[in-house]
Amino acid sequence: MTDTLRPVEAALPQVPDSPQKLKRSIGVVGGTLLTLSCVTPASTLFVVVPDLFGSLGTATALTIAIGSLLCIAVAFCYSELGTLIPSAGGEYAMVSTLAGRLAGWLVFVLSLLVVMIVPPVIAMGTADYLAPVVHLDPSLAGAAVMLLATLAGLLDLRANAWITGVFLVLEVIAAAVVAVLGFAHGHRGAGSLVSMQVAGADGHTDTVTAMLVVSGLAIALFVTQGFSTAVYLSEELENPRRNVARTVLATLAISSVIILVPVVAITFGASDLTELTGGDIGAMVTAWSNSAVGTFVSLCVALAIINAGIVMVIQNSRVLFASARDKAWPRPVNDLFAKLGRFGSPWVATLAVGVPGALLCFVNLDTLYGVTGVSVTGMYLLVAVAALLSRRGRHKDTHAWRMPLWPVLPVLLIVVLAYILTQQETAYLVWTGGITAAATLYWAFYLRPHRDTRWLVSIPEDAQDTPV
Repeated sequence: MTDTLRPVEAALPQVPDSPQKLKRSIGVVGGTLLTLSCVTPASTLFVVVPDLFGSLGTATALTIAIGSLLCIAVAFCYSELGTLIPSAGGEYAMVSTLAGRLAGWLVFVLSLLVVMIVPPVIAMGTADYLAPVVHLDPSLAGAAVMLLATLAGLLDLRANAWITGVFLVLEVIAAAVVAVLGFAHGHRGAGSLVSMQVAGADGHTDTVTAMLVVSGLAIALFVTQGFSTAVYLSEELENPRRNVARTVLATLAISSVIILVPVVAITFGASDLTELTGGDIGAMVTAWSNSAVGTFVSLCVALAIINAGIVMVIQNSRVLFASARDKAWPRPVNDLFAKLGRFGSPWVATLAVGVPGALLCFVNLDTLYGVTGVSVTGMYLLVAVAALLSRRGRHKDTHAWRMPLWPVLPVLLIVVLAYILTQQETAYLVWTGGITAAATLYWAFYLRPHRDTRWLVSIPEDAQDTPV
């Protein structure tokens, strides 16, 4: 157990049979396009936010705003750790290096849960927004989106940056249309944002309690969670010491605006509390305008979901690629996940995240939401612990972007996130806890006894001494 808080002292040198490194091919603009596409603000707005309206009603905008403020502190942690430890391993590389190998392994498991579950959750929303054109089964449509995203993920990363950039423009237009129409048809004023009301099952108005808001924060954190993609792409960003922080912070700011402004507009524009709680944004858009506009917005959202799937598969494959390079698995598995294709992408790892993602489209959606919320919160908590330890030992003088208000922000995050975890449903805590417990056993009986040859977290050599 001493491994829990004992940091990895140094990055291990490249060995002759180590896999090829990912090439640096994108700058801040390309990285921001890819990262924004992973946040996928429009598809999050249309797929995830309606569930928040269903449970939080007029308090939805307030909850997302609080979650966005918390994410500023989280983004500071990611920016500092991502420039200090620029690795495709993302959270697990940062936490392993600063808080110890066991802590890094646990955050890897949590991040793997998130990156495996989020794409199918988003993908299953495709059918709803293709409905004006064709009626499809949500699970089948989601699976098809995941397989399409997997094929696109096999291409060159620079090409994907531009593909996703075009799709991103369309989804921003869709979000803007919703915002304009919602404000233009406002039925209530700014006071409604703090009125804390939701339509009950019996048609009466219920009060949204503070505890419901706290419970909803786990999903609110998930709403803008994709800004962490910049860290996963750090091995492929030019000058990562500088560009990781810029990409993380720019993405969080832009995505928060794209999501929060339409949420406020929807809160104002819904004809009554029952319509707002129902969360059928497509129907609201059609009522505010006409069927042609509603169809246009729906198709933009469908494209946004496909866009998100592409970027998430890209991100997730980098996580598996990095875990294989760091020898997290038996050798045959490591060799497979570390293979790079002709376009420089880890093709086996891409298939390994895309195909199971298609299968997850047939799992109960509420369970996927719940486990994702718990996993994201737990992952952020461990990242905050690593940020608290980031300025000790040899890391104290390492060139990196440094957050303001350290160590106050990491400490506050740890306290707040731990409390949010205590307010989640028991079933989701049990599911996530059971998976984490199984991962701990894998660590205890396989990784730790082979500590000299397994779970050797490293930092790419060309990133270790790059000045900020």
